Amino acid sequence: MAINIDFLDHLERLSLIINKRITSNYSGERRSSHTGEGLVFKDYTIYSPGENFKAIDWKVYGRTDKLFIKRFEEERNLTVHIIVDFSASMDFKSGKFKKAEYASMIGLGFAYMAMRNNERFVLSTFADQLSVFKPKKGRKQLMLLLDHLNNEKAKGFSKIEESLSSYKKLINSKSLVIIISDFLYDINQIKNVLLKFKHHDVKLIQVLDVLETDLNLEGDFKLRDLESQEQLRTYVNPYLRKQYLLKLSQHQDDIKKACAETGAQFYHFSTEQSVFDAFYEILQHRHAHMG
Repeated sequence: MAINIDFLDHLERLSLIINKRITSNYSGERRSSHTGEGLVFKDYTIYSPGENFKAIDWKVYGRTDKLFIKRFEEERNLTVHIIVDFSASMDFKSGKFKKAEYASMIGLGFAYMAMRNNERFVLSTFADQLSVFKPKKGRKQLMLLLDHLNNEKAKGFSKIEESLSSYKKLINSKSLVIIISDFLYDINQIKNVLLKFKHHDVKLIQVLDVLETDLNLEGDFKLRDLESQEQLRTYVNPYLRKQYLLKLSQHQDDIKKACAETGAQFYHFSTEQSVFDAFYEILQHRHAHMG
């Protein structure tokens, strides 16, 4: 692939356009909820009865004869995990981009935002196998990921549940986990994945080709499954299109419901939407969510 990263310049401007709080919202959402883990010292406050007795700084007491407790600020510098579906179904293209290309651009956008916040980030891909990088910071890591994606081809069967179960074992602290896929999987597989990551901040981002979102066709067609290579001859008429769109809408509703039950967020985009607009929607939603 040859991924165009011009949109990163627009993303730079976008973070300034919406307002200066975007990056703090982006980071602040993922503050660690584990007391005592990932905490950085902020300042002292006078001890009040009922507060955590263990937080008293006895060295300060020795110098001042007063009880002070340390106040902590939760660490913002967490790891951003971006996981992109690179199975054969993501190789589909009827318009400007293959689904894998569009998904890669979304993934790189998140990596770029993490880089801007000086956070560690990692972008991994999965199909029948999981391909993982080590989490690192900086522009060099971003360029390595870009190079990896440009040399990767979407192929093979997807093993979403198996791959993400393996990935879960690699995360040892609360993180932002972004999973980008067409999510054309059995809803129970998606639910099982969400349950595995329920203690993390999870974003599911569905990327579909415009043909998949609209099925704007009519006539006799041979449909081929990109993963199994099986062919199906079918006649697409307005009734079939209506039934297909109803099923797709129901599937997306089921994913939204599963996300709501585990505290995750769900977004869906067509490859015809600009990546800039997709990020605008994600960041605006986050901004509104943070209030």
